[in-house]
Amino acid sequence: MKLARQFAVLAALVGAVLAQTEQWPVHDDGLNQVIEWDHYSLKINGERVFIWSGEMHYWRIPVPQVWRDILEKTKAAGFNTVAFYGNWGFHSATRNTTDFETGAHNIESLFSLAKEIGLYIIFRPGPYVNAEAHAGGFPGWVTTGEYGTLRNNDTRYTEAWKPYMTKIGQIVSKHLVTNGGNVILYQLENEYGAQWLNPTAKTPNWPAIDYMEELEANARESGIDIPLYTNAPNMGGLSWSKDYSNVGGEQDIYGVDSYPNCWSCDFSECTQWGDVEEFKVQDYYSHFALISPTQPSFLPEFQGGSYNPWGGPQGGCRESNGPDFVSMFYRDNISQRITLHSVYMLFGGTNWGGLACPLVGTSYDYSSPIQETRLLGSKYQESKILGLQVRTAKDLTMTERIGNGTAYTDNSLIWTTELRNPETKSGFYIVRHNPSTLTTTDAFKISVSTSKGNFTIPQLGGTLALVSHEAKILSTDTSLPNGRTLVYSTAEVLSVSTLEKQSPLLVLWTPASAVGEFLLSGVQSKSAKFVKGTGKIVAQADGTTLVSIPSVNGVSVVKFADGLRVLVLDKPTASITYVPSLASDPKAPLDKNLVVIGPSLVRSAKLKLGVVALTGDTTEETTIEVFAPPTALILTWNGKPLAAQRTAYGSLITQFRPSLTGIKIGGFNWTQANGLPESSAEYDDSKWTIVNATSSPSVWQPETLPPLFGEDHKIWMGNILWRGRFTGSQASGVYLSVAGGNAMGYSAYLNGVLVGSFLGDRYTIIGNTTFSFANATLNADGDNVLLVVQDHTGKGLRDLALIPRGIFNATLQGVTLAGGDRSGGFNSWRVAGTAGRDSETGTIDPIRGTLNEGGLHAERLGWHLPGFKDTSQQFKASAGPAGGISTDGMAFYRTEVDIKVPKGLDASLAVEFDPSISPTRNFRLLLFVNGYQFGKIIEREGNQIEFPVPPGILNYNGKNTIGVNLWAQEVVGAKVGVSLKVLGVSESSFDALMPEASALRPGYQDRSAYY
Repeated sequence: MKLARQFAVLAALVGAVLAQTEQWPVHDDGLNQVIEWDHYSLKINGERVFIWSGEMHYWRIPVPQVWRDILEKTKAAGFNTVAFYGNWGFHSATRNTTDFETGAHNIESLFSLAKEIGLYIIFRPGPYVNAEAHAGGFPGWVTTGEYGTLRNNDTRYTEAWKPYMTKIGQIVSKHLVTNGGNVILYQLENEYGAQWLNPTAKTPNWPAIDYMEELEANARESGIDIPLYTNAPNMGGLSWSKDYSNVGGEQDIYGVDSYPNCWSCDFSECTQWGDVEEFKVQDYYSHFALISPTQPSFLPEFQGGSYNPWGGPQGGCRESNGPDFVSMFYRDNISQRITLHSVYMLFGGTNWGGLACPLVGTSYDYSSPIQETRLLGSKYQESKILGLQVRTAKDLTMTERIGNGTAYTDNSLIWTTELRNPETKSGFYIVRHNPSTLTTTDAFKISVSTSKGNFTIPQLGGTLALVSHEAKILSTDTSLPNGRTLVYSTAEVLSVSTLEKQSPLLVLWTPASAVGEFLLSGVQSKSAKFVKGTGKIVAQADGTTLVSIPSVNGVSVVKFADGLRVLVLDKPTASITYVPSLASDPKAPLDKNLVVIGPSLVRSAKLKLGVVALTGDTTEETTIEVFAPPTALILTWNGKPLAAQRTAYGSLITQFRPSLTGIKIGGFNWTQANGLPESSAEYDDSKWTIVNATSSPSVWQPETLPPLFGEDHKIWMGNILWRGRFTGSQASGVYLSVAGGNAMGYSAYLNGVLVGSFLGDRYTIIGNTTFSFANATLNADGDNVLLVVQDHTGKGLRDLALIPRGIFNATLQGVTLAGGDRSGGFNSWRVAGTAGRDSETGTIDPIRGTLNEGGLHAERLGWHLPGFKDTSQQFKASAGPAGGISTDGMAFYRTEVDIKVPKGLDASLAVEFDPSISPTRNFRLLLFVNGYQFGKIIEREGNQIEFPVPPGILNYNGKNTIGVNLWAQEVVGAKVGVSLKVLGVSESSFDALMPEASALRPGYQDRSAYY
């Protein structure tokens, strides 16, 4: 009786809402009508599109050949769009240069690849991007203070960003959908909720408004004629929506970013800003109704994982951002009428070199569906299952919320939201736990309203169930080819294919052993039968056909006389089911869908002259089943013909066993050299930069002079070495205040003797300490040399980008200074940093770029580069980092390793360290692979020991140069084990050998000028 009464109320509510559907205005950007939008969704060339997007950063995977791998995996997971951040600092080493030509700086192929594969692009150029990147994507030179406080209308800042934004706009404009390309949206700035001084009172912030208007004008002048959008950092700023205000700077489409499970693996980083509870859903529906009611609801960044801060766990926090996170949160977002949804991150990549901001270490895996290793797991498969459903459910692009609450089911612990398309009348019932944080397993029946009446389902016995953070989208009145309708289904829709017009496919899935029940109209039930699996088929009095499978396991197939085939899969099978499109169209038309079951990954499919040609990956022996037309007689996998049989229900099926052996990795034969000869008082620093300025442009001023800021000497990243001289023996110690970012550290040497180290922690960005000279010998009649070697963990985000890296205060203790003397007792200073920074282009290594190297001795001299000859007297045979150093200081280790990966295999390789053998955790380490800095360990603050390195950086068919710089900050020394391990292997169509990538690994050239 309870459900019966609810039906009456719900049915009346449906009718009332649909009858009162508002006619919403259709918008465009005033420049063309290729892209339009309204209250419901985006329209491209007049067709509604649900934007299902995932983010990757090309600059975090600096191998253009690998971009194909990531984009193919993106498409295979059902995404129709990929989002990219630009990175001003990656492209602009100096004020007068913008590099979009060399190596991974050339992004033209990125756009071409995405179009070839069939993906729309959302592009986010900046100028500021945040992204846990060095200075939030600002180049180091813009953070010196010479350009003001940044992110406003200061003319100095405006003139700084214009060349980059103009150039990247011109490049992107060639690839806009309006020019035959595939870029559909263009973001200005990032999480810049600054339109108002007071959002409630709508008090304008004119410098911010002027800034946004200048950015918009620049984009339009650069040829960007597609919609511009904004991504609010939260739901409190109420900035830049044309539905909310018209004072200036408003963008075409408003969006809001959201990370409900915390953006960091350290949950305390989020709880300090308010009440945050894992798996607690947010209310976006009300927010968009307030600020952007005539626009589609847009989440430009929705949590795809979390970054791993210093001190975070090895491998990140996948347990709180796993498959159940995808299942529940993403479906709940759909229940709130989100029709533009971008996952941040889909593929995180690596903070190689100095790309990272100080909060994070080398890994930017982000617990993403596509792992930093490029391997795929259960989270990817969960994303794919939902992505294929969204790609298929065209009616989701136009819905109204009919109602929500606990009245739809017979269990108050189940929350249901009903959406309905006001034109087609198709419905979607999204169910999750109430509250969403529950982890129990709860059974229920649900009431649905359909064109054939109201039903409590399942009808033929059994119940549905939600397990923990699981959610479901149950469809009603889904149109199928030739007048058929899926009236309802307790199984979720995975895909529909009309490739075989006479025998279309409907693919459904349920959890393993769950009930699968669906009702069809417009089909002939008389001769319907199970051709695989068992269940009930019941012809209803109204001409509909009810099908029930009490326990779904594997693949069940129901065939109807009119040719319709319904596949019902359990979840393990759905996880290895792909639906590649035969067309490179992001909309993936149903008549181009080819259903394939079995491989680990299907990258592409072609059907021509009776041949089905599939490409993809296999990691184990598997059955490959392809639902191809009867005219398809031959099946190939990665170019190899397979002996396939035709099944009773029309598919081609075969068994495939990949060959995964043959990978060979050579041994390590290490050489070793002193990595810190600069600590010696006799070291010749005559080629170093003299530091003698009396002021700095920085908005943060030093306490002693001269200013010892790396930025004043074009040092943007990496280790910085400072050498100060003073005379006499009066000094008893030195007070140092050194800025280096979170987890920074430094060591000080007086006349070659370690006087102390600041070990750092994950919270301190400026380290203050006093070191005694008691253990060192001072020269009474000559110079004393103090070396300060500091770590640099990147420039901070937002306003913190302006804090310089260097020494704020260096003051000798026990020395009397005259009034007004700000020298701290030092007579002179010199500094060493990145080699070649004073060149016209700002770098002597344009391929790897300005953010790859710091100022260590080994880096300045190119010891880390392929081709360097380590046969001089400086180097000696060594046991390597595992032998370590027995005292403080640095050692640089170098070896060449042969790698042979057979053609046809793709492998994920990583350098792994074992710090447990070290006598102390107080050491720092840099890993170099073929000249790229691809790993950083700060052992006392970080737990990452495994550093994935992609093909292209590694040569999979030859020699590889590996370098390790080990820095012991205490006299007990340090040591660490090193190995090169295989994380995963697949037989693949992806060419991991990529001989053309050798150009990304330029070799050694003489650097004696930087000695």
